Amino acid sequence: MVGRDDEPRALVGLMLADLHRHLDGSMRAGTLAELADERGLSVSADLPFFAGMGLSEALSRFDFTLSCLDTPEAVRRVAAEICEDAAAEGVSTLEIRFAPQLHGGHDADFVDAALEGIASRAGLLLCGLYGEPVAVLERLVDVASRCGAAGIDLAGGPAPGARWGMQDYAAPFRRAAELGLGRTVHAGEGRPPAEIRVAIELLGAQRIGHGTTILDDMSVVDLVLERGVTLEACPTSNWQVGVIPSVDAHPLPRWLELGLSVCLNTDNTLLSQVTAPRELARARAMPGMDEGKIAALIAAGHEAAFSASSGGR
Repeated sequence: MVGRDDEPRALVGLMLADLHRHLDGSMRAGTLAELADERGLSVSADLPFFAGMGLSEALSRFDFTLSCLDTPEAVRRVAAEICEDAAAEGVSTLEIRFAPQLHGGHDADFVDAALEGIASRAGLLLCGLYGEPVAVLERLVDVASRCGAAGIDLAGGPAPGARWGMQDYAAPFRRAAELGLGRTVHAGEGRPPAEIRVAIELLGAQRIGHGTTILDDMSVVDLVLERGVTLEACPTSNWQVGVIPSVDAHPLPRWLELGLSVCLNTDNTLLSQVTAPRELARARAMPGMDEGKIAALIAAGHEAAFSASSGGR
């Protein structure tokens, strides 16, 4: 597991939360190598994210990991190992997310496999992707409700000229709410904060993935406060894809000063070469952070989980 031998010792013993960890970006390096070898593939040395690469290039890294997760057995194995790794990191509240429609088979088969690997140790979120037909999101809501997933997500990012935009997914997100599924949306990841407003007002998002631009519109800050929405902060990932110029430049301390509910997350442990303790150590080192803010981060992660098995509401 990435960084296992050099985790910050001051963080040992804390019970952490990680609600934003992608299955296809959080494999063990050894597992990826084994799965790739079985498929006659070689793992490129430049697979992980690197600073300033841009979101589009970062998203392209998933093409390779997905090519090694083309069977339910592979997904089951990786889901189980993510839970083991998270527990070793001191994460007691975990949610794993993935897009089963990208794995080359029947969605339900891959969702069942992920849940079998998780074995009640984490919540599972199913990701629709920006630009996909609305029918894909509708199908994911059905699968989530039948299979016992904790919620749904809208992941990736909008592409110019895409036929379907965020507002088109309002109906499946409303149905998810009616079925009691959790709802989170990748929004404001270096893009205008109006995305965050749409995610909350039209899609009923209870959590926002990334949301780095929220301070550009204080009316959106007020909306998040009013609705009790939690921001899923992923500072290392945001820095690597060029959304923020450095980890220390993340608006996390200011968010907490404003009273926003914020949880801290790894996003992709393999591709970002990060663990939950390492992410927390980086947050602790940000200018303006203190132990009260750290405690608030950790508490929000436990409180905002969607699944009862993950200590959620």
